[in-house]
Amino acid sequence: MRAALLRAPNDLVLADIHDPAPEPGGLVVRVRAATICGTDIRILTGRKTAGVRFPSVLGHEFSGVVAESRSERFVRGDPVCVNPAIACGACEACQRGRENLCMRLTAMGYELDGAFAELVSVPARAVAAGNVLPLPEGLSFAEAALAEPLACVINGQEKVSLGRGDGVVVLGAGPIGLLHVALARHSGARRIVVSEPNPARRRAALDLGADAVIDPGAEDVSAAVRARCGGSGADVIIAAIGVPHLAQDAVRLARPGGRVSLFAGFTRGETAALDVNAIHYGELIVTGAFGLMRRQFGQALDLLASGRIGAAPLLSHRFPLDGAADALRLAASGAALKVAIEG
Repeated sequence: MRAALLRAPNDLVLADIHDPAPEPGGLVVRVRAATICGTDIRILTGRKTAGVRFPSVLGHEFSGVVAESRSERFVRGDPVCVNPAIACGACEACQRGRENLCMRLTAMGYELDGAFAELVSVPARAVAAGNVLPLPEGLSFAEAALAEPLACVINGQEKVSLGRGDGVVVLGAGPIGLLHVALARHSGARRIVVSEPNPARRRAALDLGADAVIDPGAEDVSAAVRARCGGSGADVIIAAIGVPHLAQDAVRLARPGGRVSLFAGFTRGETAALDVNAIHYGELIVTGAFGLMRRQFGQALDLLASGRIGAAPLLSHRFPLDGAADALRLAASGAALKVAIEG
């Protein structure tokens, strides 16, 4: 089969590699759509190394059609969407219901070859655990591929209890920030303000439900947030881009008693200064958010299938598999929203 093979950082080639074979209880899925994540870019450029092998196949947001099955749950031809995060189910974190923090977490596109390929193998343990779900009728393959990032966004918003009546600020309107906007609007946020330097992404934020957008290069973000969310700041601040200084900005924008999500991943070794007095005296809740749980993946797929979260506006560009290198370059440039590689 053909695959976009990552041989080393910044060394991605289209290559012929062996077709995967399903293990007992497992599947081989013919990939119909795989979307590019910011983490894929960080792996490609060498800024993320945990769990990465060379050579390997990236791609963890995907859907497709069962090509071969050794599972009683699925047959050849079934359209499916796959949660790529495979928890062990037995470690302390899993036993506490925190499978996204599994101490032996295995992920497709990281430890296992992913979906920037014609075919991808889904392990038996993933099938048995319920990581493979039927593709809902009427949902396109590319839209279904967004179930994984949306599930991560659900996890992040649950951590800060984002809900009806909240004033929300999203820092960064890349694809993840835009999903945060869409989900916050669905969850009943009172006001959503987005800070983003890219004018096209500011427009996209408004299209997806933001009430106001701020150009941080032209406005004082703190003053603008207070003018739009009330003089004391916002209830919830989400740092949706991995820029360390935004952590301090997020704390500064929260009202007393507010909640801050450091949602985006940062490059290993990066640190940020935080105003600990603002956290202490303002009784702020500051939390991270990592990955997703199977429950959240099912919720995300349902939100997409029902149209309560509209994914189509996020899918700005589509490439065939032989254009994977160009697709990744475009995604890294910031000139696109969500880029799909389709088969």
